[in-house]
Amino acid sequence: MNPLRERAAFKREWLLLLVLVAVQFTHMLDFVIMMPLGPHLMRVFGISPQEFGFIVSAYTFSAGITGFLSAFFIDKFDRRTALLFLYSGFTVGTFLCGIAPTYLALMLARIVAGGFGGVLGALIFAVIGDCIPEHRRGTATGTVMSAFSIASVAGVPLGLYLANHFGWHFPFFMLAAMSSIALTLAYKELPSMRGHLSAKPTSETPLQALQKLYTLVSTPNHRNALVLMMMLMVGGFTVIPYISPYCVSNVGMSESELPLIYFFGGAATIFTSRFVGKLADRFGKARVFTLMSVSSIAVIYAITNLPKVPLVLALVITTLFMITMNGRLVPAVALVTSSVEPKSRGSFMSINSSAQQVTSGASSFVAGLILGKASDGSITNYHLVGALAILATIICIFLVQHIHRVEDVQPTTAQTPALIETD
Repeated sequence: MNPLRERAAFKREWLLLLVLVAVQFTHMLDFVIMMPLGPHLMRVFGISPQEFGFIVSAYTFSAGITGFLSAFFIDKFDRRTALLFLYSGFTVGTFLCGIAPTYLALMLARIVAGGFGGVLGALIFAVIGDCIPEHRRGTATGTVMSAFSIASVAGVPLGLYLANHFGWHFPFFMLAAMSSIALTLAYKELPSMRGHLSAKPTSETPLQALQKLYTLVSTPNHRNALVLMMMLMVGGFTVIPYISPYCVSNVGMSESELPLIYFFGGAATIFTSRFVGKLADRFGKARVFTLMSVSSIAVIYAITNLPKVPLVLALVITTLFMITMNGRLVPAVALVTSSVEPKSRGSFMSINSSAQQVTSGASSFVAGLILGKASDGSITNYHLVGALAILATIICIFLVQHIHRVEDVQPTTAQTPALIETD
């Protein structure tokens, strides 16, 4: 590729990443806003930690089901068309959360939002896998995943402020408005992406499609990738949904101090996400993943056994937790994305997303069953949840050594312009 075409391709690549970051930001904000709202919703609806866990699980189980179903057809559509459709449904689901009048209505609205949002997340990383050369894929993944950090720094404190002053409905109204703006940006700026489509699409019976999907996930490399991501969800979502309630009930933080957890943790990971992605591109994704996972074990133990401590120490622990959780996810996603060929990447990432969502929902549900509530209102057995998360992390360290990158069909130097078409 000549220098002018290479610069043009690089510019298109970053414009694509900008749109994906905007979509991922609202998608992740919708997910993370539920965690700090836990104490607020438990008080307003008079529900237990287990019932709050049901709301979290409703989103993830819905995303898991639709992720599995979408695997049968997601690779048959232009990536742009699929992304716009899913993002529109996600925006509507988020608005329904805002107008939900009861606990049951909120759970149903979360099912709608999860049904679209879960597949949307998988499609974003399929686009990265299709359009970003492998040697820059770790950096691109870290860039898009930094949207979680931005959501934590800016969106979560704002959402909590709205919840505390105007009621829990308003954060969802804010998110629906932001999603509408991002949807408009995506509609105007996203190029057509048909490079993964075959020249002559063939019709398949449901049985043939199921057999094809089974062949895809039964490949040892793909199977290891799926199990790795599922264990990562166990290692994270047994702990994450209950950090806010635990910090309020056991560590001594007030609800007004909860935004600090997400501000400092998010601010740190804004920088560490891209940095870890660059390290993964330079030194190897499996090696960097192992380093971050080993570091996370000590932090998981600390946060799930944290007694009443000064606010500064609590914030140091929660910030380290977010850094290590995000730091191991960036190289893992980049490696998993590279483990499958472009023609099947959308289907595989949908199945992968489905497995993640179901596992994270089951993890938060199981953790809710393990947790208890003492007479003084404190949460009990969180250390047992931490032990389960540590065990899952150790399994991940062994699994990542058995996942290998699949060479893309087209040369990486020509990959971006070949897979992105302009209308």
